[in-house]
Amino acid sequence: MQDYFTIDTIKKILRPEEILSGNFGLEKEGLRITSDGKLALTPHPEIFGKKLENPYITTDFSESQVEIVTPTFHSIDEAYHYLSFIVDIVNTNISDDEYIWNSSIPCIIPSSDKIPLAKYSDNIDGEKARTYRKNLAAKYGTKKQLISGIHYNFSFTEETIKKLHEKYPKNIDYKEFKNQLYLKIVRNYLRYKWLIIYLTGASVGAHETFTTECTTLMNKKDEKNSFYSTEGPSFRNASCGYKNLIQLYPRYDSLNNYISDVNSFIDKGLLSEAKELYTQIRLKPKDRDNVLKSLKQDGILYIEIRTVDINPFDKCGITKLDMKFIHLFIIYLLITKETKYEKWQEDSVINEELTAQLGYKTDTKLIKDGKEITIKEWATEILDNMKKMNNDLQLNSEDILNKIQEKIENPSKTYGKELAKIIKYNGFIDSQISIAKHNKETSFNIIDFDYIKNDEKLYEFYTKSLPNKKI
Repeated sequence: MQDYFTIDTIKKILRPEEILSGNFGLEKEGLRITSDGKLALTPHPEIFGKKLENPYITTDFSESQVEIVTPTFHSIDEAYHYLSFIVDIVNTNISDDEYIWNSSIPCIIPSSDKIPLAKYSDNIDGEKARTYRKNLAAKYGTKKQLISGIHYNFSFTEETIKKLHEKYPKNIDYKEFKNQLYLKIVRNYLRYKWLIIYLTGASVGAHETFTTECTTLMNKKDEKNSFYSTEGPSFRNASCGYKNLIQLYPRYDSLNNYISDVNSFIDKGLLSEAKELYTQIRLKPKDRDNVLKSLKQDGILYIEIRTVDINPFDKCGITKLDMKFIHLFIIYLLITKETKYEKWQEDSVINEELTAQLGYKTDTKLIKDGKEITIKEWATEILDNMKKMNNDLQLNSEDILNKIQEKIENPSKTYGKELAKIIKYNGFIDSQISIAKHNKETSFNIIDFDYIKNDEKLYEFYTKSLPNKKI
């Protein structure tokens, strides 16, 4: 089945604009902090209303951890624009003396028992959310729960998938065809996710109040009780990051096998429910409250990429350039032929952690189909193939790929290297406080209520984000 999704097939059936069409959504987590870089222990601001009812602004694990969720848009530019708008809403409506920490690894945090779990209304849904978080805290500890990131949600348009399905020579129903399309992307994403870690990794520092499991892996220390690394880009994705207690390998050859394996993990007590499976990419269903049942009944609705660190150099935590590269990368994953190498899942985890911890060391070797290869060699090979894809499919994305290639040829241009330089001179905490304060000031300078109320869509976002604000 997967051999159908080749560059020749795609080129024959789809026009460039159909290949590039899709649905895009973003989620961004961020901790509320005080002016001195400590975790804010105050309640989630009332102005945002009930957490389970606000469609755009809620909390994740902690009461102090704001989560922004955009709806789905048909373009990257639009998704980024509305994420930026909601970020501005949050920055300008939290307490005057609080800020949003724009980094994946936490700020100065209190002892584990002082980290507040998110609070919810006294109803069935609220009780379920509370219980889930209590169980996570007991199982994984509260400090790791404060690690934050960006989730990149994507699906091809139904029109694009239907056009491919119509030309498929064998008798297979549309739902199964669509499932197989996304499963191929997921399998290849797991093989090549290390490249996204290298390119978007930006979690190279940690305060001494974070877990020693992470700080002991970092090779440098600043003068203000923080640690940082010059050897790898992403300690959020490293061996000390937020992962299941044991590595789990569900099958991705069919959706039925995936569902069967996750159910088996739950039955064995390895997971409490499907969403406790912490993978770098998730199969997302229509009904998010009944993940496995909905996947079986409705099929895969979209995919969620969870690898991306918060980029401290962008107010939104992700750049449009990276969003556009990931989009091209997804197309590349669809058309790339899979090898028959059997240990690909196990090796993908080794590659993930090696890149995250040691990706900047020139002698770091990854495993490609059982053989060693340097990060630069493999990354260059992938970029060359993506450039060929870009030309063959006439995607007109040379500029994006050229800018990404610069980071492969010169690691000093990566976010992690840039951040390590700043931490060296300004310290981890102070540098991130400065960024948080700058972002808040920028948001206040941008937000213009007169402009918002004259734009119907912006005004709708504004009022739904702030249900308790008197306008």
